[in-house]
Amino acid sequence: MSPALRPPPDAAERRALHAELHARPAPRIRLPALLIYVAVRHERHRLEDELAHLLALPGSAAQALSLADLGAQFLRRRLVLPDLVGHLRWERHSEYTRYTLTLPLPAPGEPDGAEPALPQALCDWVAAIPGQTLVALQLVMQALPAPLEASPEQPGAPAAAQALAQRWLGPGPLMGSRLGSSGHSLIYSDLCLRENGFERLLLLSDASHHELRQGRAAQRLPEFQTYRSLALLGLPVAKQLGPELSACERELAQLTEALQRDPQGEQQQQLDTLIALAARVEHMTAQHGYRFAATQAYYGIVQQRLEELGESSLQGAQTLGGFTLRRLVPAMATVQSTAARLESLSQRIERCSALLRTRVEIAAEAQQQRLLSQLTRGQTLQLNLQTTVEGLSIAAISYYVVSLLVYGLKALKTVGLPLNPEIATGALIPVVLWAVWRGTRRIHARFAHPPE
Repeated sequence: MSPALRPPPDAAERRALHAELHARPAPRIRLPALLIYVAVRHERHRLEDELAHLLALPGSAAQALSLADLGAQFLRRRLVLPDLVGHLRWERHSEYTRYTLTLPLPAPGEPDGAEPALPQALCDWVAAIPGQTLVALQLVMQALPAPLEASPEQPGAPAAAQALAQRWLGPGPLMGSRLGSSGHSLIYSDLCLRENGFERLLLLSDASHHELRQGRAAQRLPEFQTYRSLALLGLPVAKQLGPELSACERELAQLTEALQRDPQGEQQQQLDTLIALAARVEHMTAQHGYRFAATQAYYGIVQQRLEELGESSLQGAQTLGGFTLRRLVPAMATVQSTAARLESLSQRIERCSALLRTRVEIAAEAQQQRLLSQLTRGQTLQLNLQTTVEGLSIAAISYYVVSLLVYGLKALKTVGLPLNPEIATGALIPVVLWAVWRGTRRIHARFAHPPE
């Protein structure tokens, strides 16, 4: 038996990172099919609320489900209703949750675009999904009524496909395009919200195509619509911040002009104004910085999904991507401009604050210099006064020492020594003065140079 080949122990993240590559696989879809896709923002709803709603899915009561089953943020459930068998895909993301019902296409819509007949229990379940609707789509997937040209350079579409699109979407102008490098499918939509809150799309493909290809197309189209809406969430924020940013920019311009015009102005008041302005800008950055960053990320995903769809134009019709980007690109430019203005304003406030702090520090240093000069002058006066006092002190100490010597000499004379106390005292006065002065100098030297 040959030895088993094994790598070293796994890193803690290896299995999870590898599983991420296989997360949320594309479904297999058999034509004809109807996809009911709903993406909701779940900011006020917990995972437990979504679990309770998933347990209430009609036709799936026999399938056990717990919070642990939702840990991967992805779930596929089968539903079985009278005369209807389908699947539900549940996917939870950082800001939104999407539900995709894949059903066999019921009786096709009438020429006036009537809704496909669905069980009332299923309709009620969709209407009760916890969250606020961000995107709601009805995607009909059918086989092409007539074969497409082999080359996408032939921009026309079969008349039967156009008629089918008009029947499902209505008589108005439609967007349409071929999908894929070979133009294997046709997609039609008017990107309009119906009275029931849904948009409608029609995907026509060759029935011989693999079910996974149908599933990938059905996965990318709703993702494109979802990330487009998520990217546009930054536009209202940018429009809301526009006037406030303009007001802050004017206030900063006035402050810098005042600094230039009157360098010796009320610096504390200017600093207080600048701090208040910086606080406003930082509040805006903290409140909306995530939305601006998320907008850029979602916009990148929109562009990626468009590239994956590989749209090519149909004669007389605007592509879905072209129609979407016509307004999405200016909206993203507005968001980017607002984010750049916010960042630039923060940097300008920082530079102005540094300038003002420098002026305050220079003024404080000048004031300290004046204080030091005053202290130096005071110390000089104090030293002179101290020197004068020390001279008087030497005289006073010498006087007391001489007085003591007088008493001593008188005592010696009384004992019998032949001396004159007055003459002896007069002779000792210079010696006493020198000794007291010398002692004072030694004390000063000891304080000036203390022993280590």
